[in-house]
Amino acid sequence: MEVVKQETNWYPSFGLERELDWLRNMHDWMISKKRYWGLALPIWECHDCGHFEVIGSKEELKERAVEGWELFEGHTPHRPFVDEVKIKCGQCGNVIQRIPDVGNPWLDAGIVGMSTLQYNSNRDFWKTWFPADFISESFPGQFRNWFYSLLAMSTILERKAPFREVFTYATLLAEDGRPMHKSWGNSIEFNEAADEMGVDVMRWLYCMHKPEKDLLFGYHGADLIRRQFLIPLWNVYSFFVTYANIDGWTPGSQNAVKFSALDLWILSRLQQVVRDVTEKLSVYEPDSAAKLCTEFLDDLSNWYLRRSRRRFWAKAGASEESDEDKNAAYSTLYKVLETLCRLLAPFVPFVTEVMYQNLVREIDGNALESVHHNAWPVPETQFEDDELIDEMSLVMRLVSLGHAARNKSGRKVRQPLSEVAFGLGSSGEGAVVERYADVIRDELNVKSVRLLDAASEAVQYQLKPLPKQLGQKYGSLFPSLRNEILGLNAEEIGKKILENENFEVVVDDKKYEILPDEVEVLVEAHEGFSVAAEGPYLAALVTELSEDLELEGLAREVVRRIQDLRKQADLNVDDRIRIGYDASPRLRKAIEKNKDYLQAETLSVDLSPSESLSGEAVSEHEFDGENLTISLSLHSG
Repeated sequence: MEVVKQETNWYPSFGLERELDWLRNMHDWMISKKRYWGLALPIWECHDCGHFEVIGSKEELKERAVEGWELFEGHTPHRPFVDEVKIKCGQCGNVIQRIPDVGNPWLDAGIVGMSTLQYNSNRDFWKTWFPADFISESFPGQFRNWFYSLLAMSTILERKAPFREVFTYATLLAEDGRPMHKSWGNSIEFNEAADEMGVDVMRWLYCMHKPEKDLLFGYHGADLIRRQFLIPLWNVYSFFVTYANIDGWTPGSQNAVKFSALDLWILSRLQQVVRDVTEKLSVYEPDSAAKLCTEFLDDLSNWYLRRSRRRFWAKAGASEESDEDKNAAYSTLYKVLETLCRLLAPFVPFVTEVMYQNLVREIDGNALESVHHNAWPVPETQFEDDELIDEMSLVMRLVSLGHAARNKSGRKVRQPLSEVAFGLGSSGEGAVVERYADVIRDELNVKSVRLLDAASEAVQYQLKPLPKQLGQKYGSLFPSLRNEILGLNAEEIGKKILENENFEVVVDDKKYEILPDEVEVLVEAHEGFSVAAEGPYLAALVTELSEDLELEGLAREVVRRIQDLRKQADLNVDDRIRIGYDASPRLRKAIEKNKDYLQAETLSVDLSPSESLSGEAVSEHEFDGENLTISLSLHSG
């Protein structure tokens, strides 16, 4: 059997089978059309005697022409020029003209790889450009029209595929799932969409979508894309610019940078996303590349920047150590944003151009004029650290479980809790928890972090064999299997099931493999704990509150109200303020006990009780059974 070499890559890969299916099952093709556009059929017909002539080349037509050649010469064989040429009938001698029919337009389209590249007149030039590197079209029709005709023509003439890469995509529909029609009121004209939703939003909407699936296009999806990606990207950029301007920070304006573990982690993630996005684009998977960018932006915004905010807020000159840390934070975030500009430029060219002009061109007049003139980023190996990425990934996973446990308990994030304890997947991970205990403590708003001696300390596992699945599969053997499963170590087997692993039971000396979806795992927290589990990982929060914890929780609620009042007063982020307050007795106690924390969080130089409140802004609040009135004045010192 002959082995056929595949010269073309298809994206998605099922495109190859779709084309082969057409080739295997195709029927006769109508090659002529009653149209104006299309490749003119080279048939001259005599209406007197019925004889017809098929002309095989321009040279033959020139030799046979009796009139009109001068009008056709120099043009391609399309209407109207070719119709000017008349010849003599080879049978009766009458002057005859070409039939009005044109060939199927796809026949014409199928020869463009030859006709537009001087195939007949300059074969060396043609060889330079053939086959084409890339071709892209929508699914409907092209496998049996354009792709087919290109392949057929090239195979006939050269025994070679006419293109190396084929990228195909599904159909664009309205958000209601129907084709767009003006009469249905569900169509959106391009200029309208560009003006209303923004061209970068539109581009990202396309990039995030799996090409092989129909895209439901409209303003709802565009709003979602804007909120999920473009606004967070701009917010990170805006945060950097705001604080860099306040501190007068510019790239290279400081001494050598001493990066923190958090800095090195996001820089390592940056190298990872540069490498992975490049790989996905090289195999024509824009949706996978866009997804990687979205995940990175989430890490940048919701972990790195949130964990680093206080570093940017720190007052310049407070200490040498503080200034070094602030410089590291600025240097890291600048490097990330500058690289992101280049990485995202093909996806969202206009937003990245604005960012680039301000971040790079404003600082360096010798920089390339546009972000689109820059080279594609490549990973910087000195920042690559897979072990650090894995460690931070574990920390983020545990923090996520901790938040899930808090949600179950109904305790607000602002309410401090005494402890979180973790069950882990391996003993080596305990060192990671210990190393990042401060981060976990701060993220979960708890006073202490520790490891569980055993999961049974906080939870009880129960196995529940499912009669529907096991009964249908094993019939009368089900009761024996159920008894064996219930006799197993529930914690050990429960963790396996939660990790989607199979396990074995033995009945009458015969082994049976039980699947994860055949047994339900119930994880019940002991009294005083709120628990969340995922595979072998478990987070257990102690939910009981002491008096001090309750007062600190109230103080954090006060911080939020003061921050809201700062926004209402339209203050700059670095403005210092004076706060007066009147509060119910218990709330006043909470404020006095946590005064230093409150002032540091709100940039208050003074926080004092007062019965007569006035200032730039005043507000009243009721929460958790407490009353609070606060006034805000700008500190002029």
